[in-house]
Amino acid sequence: MATLRSVVRGIGSYLPEKRVTNDDLAKIVDTSDEWIVQRTGIRARHQAAEGEFTSHLATKAAERALAEAGLKGSDIDLIVLATSTPDNTFPATATTVQANIGMTGGAAFDVQAVCTGFVYGLSIADNFLRSGSAKHALVIGAETYSRILDWNDRTTCVLFGDGAGAVVLEATMGDGSIHDEGILAARLRSDGTHKSKLFVDGGVSSTGTIGKLRMDGKEVFKLAVGMVPQILHDTLDDVGLPFDAVDWFVPHQANSRIIHATAEKLGLAPEKVVLTVADHANTSSASIPLALDVAVKDGRIKKGDLVLLEAMGGGFTWGAALIRW
Repeated sequence: MATLRSVVRGIGSYLPEKRVTNDDLAKIVDTSDEWIVQRTGIRARHQAAEGEFTSHLATKAAERALAEAGLKGSDIDLIVLATSTPDNTFPATATTVQANIGMTGGAAFDVQAVCTGFVYGLSIADNFLRSGSAKHALVIGAETYSRILDWNDRTTCVLFGDGAGAVVLEATMGDGSIHDEGILAARLRSDGTHKSKLFVDGGVSSTGTIGKLRMDGKEVFKLAVGMVPQILHDTLDDVGLPFDAVDWFVPHQANSRIIHATAEKLGLAPEKVVLTVADHANTSSASIPLALDVAVKDGRIKKGDLVLLEAMGGGFTWGAALIRW
């Protein structure tokens, strides 16, 4: 039966110019390149310059995605921007991007689901497009995590970086089968009982301060490996496909050990996993579109490929999406 699908028409990403290596961090905290690589797979991260905000990163990624799609900002009717590090308490950073790209109508808003934000954003935009409420949507993940890190805490400051990624989605009629291009299925979950394991110890209503990121790394690792596989199974079950039908697995780029452990648990071959965490560290909501952009630009992900996305973040939130590229 004919149905509207949300098809990816363009993708773009942006990393700030400043690149910080593990050796650079070893000069300010008690750590080493060997220690960081062995535990996380991270070799470097990028850091926004003074005066460079989340909206700047998001705008650059959006402009690149629009250029690839052959569209202008005025063609977009919806922006969903996933971020935990907005420019201001309000207005939404998405509205700043809206103004920057010359989008004159429609709606723009932020989504806060931490590292799962991009998957949440895709699902939200997909519902808008499939309902006929919008024709073209920008889904963006953008973060400046360097602003909420405790640079005296070697267990967290080495893990995160700044960056942005974006996709342009277009509502396109498909035949309703698993062979359609676009988003075929998406699943979202959250469980607020795990808040204490990954959070920022500040906020407008609670402390009146920005706060710093705090994490129980061992618990996050254990829960991620334990909780994520089920939602991936559920997402594939929604369309009746087995794991071996997946061409590419593009997970949230948090930690190579988590990614390898999850892939092994699912029986996914290592060569099907897109892994970019070494180059930009954990960029939270930006990590999946950053990894996607790399794999599209280097020719791995091709038209017609089946791509499985997955993320888990503070809250806890987690989610998955299946896309026919």
